[in-house]
Amino acid sequence: MWSAAMWGGISGSAVLLGAIAAMAFPIKKKIIGFIMAFGTGVLIGAATYELLGESVHSGGLFPTSMGFVTGAVVFTVLDLIVSRKGAQKRKRSAGQDGAPSGSGLAIFIGTVMDAIPESIIIGASLIENNSVSWLLVIAIFISNIPEGLSSTSGMLKSNISKQKILILWITVLVISAFCSWAGYIFLEDASEDLMAIIASFAAGGIITMVGSTMLPEAFEEGGSLVGLIASIGLLASLILTKI
Repeated sequence: MWSAAMWGGISGSAVLLGAIAAMAFPIKKKIIGFIMAFGTGVLIGAATYELLGESVHSGGLFPTSMGFVTGAVVFTVLDLIVSRKGAQKRKRSAGQDGAPSGSGLAIFIGTVMDAIPESIIIGASLIENNSVSWLLVIAIFISNIPEGLSSTSGMLKSNISKQKILILWITVLVISAFCSWAGYIFLEDASEDLMAIIASFAAGGIITMVGSTMLPEAFEEGGSLVGLIASIGLLASLILTKI
């Protein structure tokens, strides 16, 4: 039970580590773009191999398809809502001059929205095998580092204090740990069909998030090389499934 919270916290801690790095070191935007591109590839692989593949195997194609489409639609709707509140560039390092006063909170809400399905499925992954899905933890951890880097750089340029930024990211860490714990506790007796829907729901949210936020940021900062780097990240996720 507590190991679920620990692994959720570890994956969520990467946002805080990225934030601290952004505050301490002048990291070039191109490097942030490269890291985000690699994380994009790894996340796509994790969603495909670990979540969708397992969902089809355990629950069948229909529950998987239903959960995947629902996750994509729900994420899109929520993303539109928080974007209108000032979080449309929550993964951008360029800053948000003239952003509304509530944009810092909107960025936080958007980041939590990204983290919740990922953390729940980390906790759920412990149920079947009594061991965490290393691919999911590594993929989410890698993708969260550039999110912390980029979002923090943008918030600093928007004159949000370092103290407030750290409080926001520590809260994300706590929420990630709690959601992973909740995923383990409340899904322990779930049917295979329900688990398939939940896993594919998370996959739909992850893929939609990657396409709407991570890939645009990666290409904007890293240029044409991001396609190659994302491909390497996808290959890395495939290798991790075989280890």
